[in-house]
Amino acid sequence: MTPAAPPDRRGGPLAGRAVHFAIVLAVFGCLAWADAVGFLAARPAWWLLPVAAALAVAGADEVARLVAARGAAVPAWLLRPATVAVVIAAAAGGDAFAAVSTPPATTAALGWAAAAVALGMMAIFVTEIAGYSSRAGGDRGAALDRVAAGVLALVLVGLPLAFMVALRLLGGRGDGVGERAGGDPGIVPLLSLVAAAKGGDVAAFVVGSLFGRRRMAPALSPGKTWEGAMASLAGAVLASWLVLARLGAGSGRGPAGGWLGYGLAIGVAAICGDLAESLIKRECGAKDSGRTLGGLGGVLDLVDSFIFAAPVAWLLWVMG
Repeated sequence: MTPAAPPDRRGGPLAGRAVHFAIVLAVFGCLAWADAVGFLAARPAWWLLPVAAALAVAGADEVARLVAARGAAVPAWLLRPATVAVVIAAAAGGDAFAAVSTPPATTAALGWAAAAVALGMMAIFVTEIAGYSSRAGGDRGAALDRVAAGVLALVLVGLPLAFMVALRLLGGRGDGVGERAGGDPGIVPLLSLVAAAKGGDVAAFVVGSLFGRRRMAPALSPGKTWEGAMASLAGAVLASWLVLARLGAGSGRGPAGGWLGYGLAIGVAAICGDLAESLIKRECGAKDSGRTLGGLGGVLDLVDSFIFAAPVAWLLWVMG
């Protein structure tokens, strides 16, 4: 018989995690409402973009601290603006961000983000090239490790946030939290991703802590169980139904696969993203990415579900 997996105590007692999660949820809810209705005449994404930029800075710092434990000292002065630039580029490339009357281009925003990743990678390489002679005779491969770590931060932190910005701009301006007349889904594409990914996270934590017996990936994350994974999929599907079938029902637009296929796809991608972050932490000898969010851990612990779920959600919405 497989031994029972211990509850995930990464963030401390369940009550502490619940309080921190409620605070984060309340802040996001208020900002999402302000962004959806264009509070103070703000254009789409104006209220949420500063949050994405702040998460990019904090996430880049956490990646830098994690890889520093492996001897890859990535310069934070370069990594922070490069990661933020990827997020800002996704907004700058979306027509809906600049003008309410212009239909949003579904793919242009991510093209700009990809260009920002390429430029950031170029800056990281140039920095290593410029200082390489002064480190002659040092550890072979150290420069390559730093380059790889820097590019990892751009892709792991910057790109998922850029996809989330692009999701927000897919819907343009709504007349409320839902859709506007004419089939515009408003902020629903972004809400569908956040609800499905985090709904799955909450279900996995609760069910896994109370009923988890069969460990899913003991070498990476001993607290994760197959029972929790099944609950995560169910939570993602339920959240997807609530947002797409109820909140966004009047827009006439939705992702490929409908609420069921979308929820399952986001649920699987969110689980994989969580395990990917666990792999990085284990390789770097860390239990948490940080303590920025108290009981929830670090920023990477909060956004790990979106590493793969954000691009999957964007692709399904564009296809739909």
